[in-house]
Amino acid sequence: MNAKLQDKVALVSGSGRGIGRAIALKLASEGARVVVNDLDAAPAEETVELIRAQGGQAVSCVGNVTHTDFVERFIDTAVQHYQGLDIIVNNAGYTWDNVIQKMTDEQWYAILDCHLTAPFRILRAAQPVIKQLAHAETQAGQRVMRKVVNISSVAGLFGNAGQSNYSVAKAGITGMTMTLAKEWGRMNVNVNCVAFGLIKTRLTSSAADGDTAHIEGRDIKIGVNPGLMAAMEQMIPLGRGGTPEEAAGAVYLFCQPESDYISGQTLMCTGGLTGI
Repeated sequence: MNAKLQDKVALVSGSGRGIGRAIALKLASEGARVVVNDLDAAPAEETVELIRAQGGQAVSCVGNVTHTDFVERFIDTAVQHYQGLDIIVNNAGYTWDNVIQKMTDEQWYAILDCHLTAPFRILRAAQPVIKQLAHAETQAGQRVMRKVVNISSVAGLFGNAGQSNYSVAKAGITGMTMTLAKEWGRMNVNVNCVAFGLIKTRLTSSAADGDTAHIEGRDIKIGVNPGLMAAMEQMIPLGRGGTPEEAAGAVYLFCQPESDYISGQTLMCTGGLTGI
């Protein structure tokens, strides 16, 4: 039996670590050929090697999704290596929190650029490629469905104290999702969104560990206060945070053929949490 995504070509931004890596591995396990992206070469290549070790196909495209020259390289990597483009998962992101009166313009724009402007640029650059492929398929009497999955958050649906920048960006990606579902339906593209709750990655590890992420020359503190983490888990009906693999499963739901008539939707992957 063929895998459900056999020979599909998938772009997954921010897939060197955490949720993005789990998404890349999941899509590859179902037969997709994956373009892996990360800020740093080492984690990107590690994901590529993990996919290849499992018998899958993958290449890396290292770079910052916010750089204007990145998007063309990202799209071109898929076209040049695999001669196609079937799935786009806009996953890359991080948080840089502060209450609004203390938030700088730099914090505001850095998060909007990563979570909202970068997906916009990636999808804008992908449109001519998808349009050409869809036209050729229509002329041949074929209907091939393509998939876009944007990553949002419960913060974008309900807000979250200390995250006005992140919440605004994640709310914006849901609006972009609904708009592109209307614009791209004629090209047989399903455009959907997954809003994550608490998923356990290095970004939600204990702040007491003192971990930082090095982004654009800045060392940004990552992690969550352990007491806050415990309180958040108590609010979740399933009683725990999710794993990256469970998060990847939610994204996969929108990539498989069974979702070919679902578009413009936002799915909450939260363990039953319906607000924060």
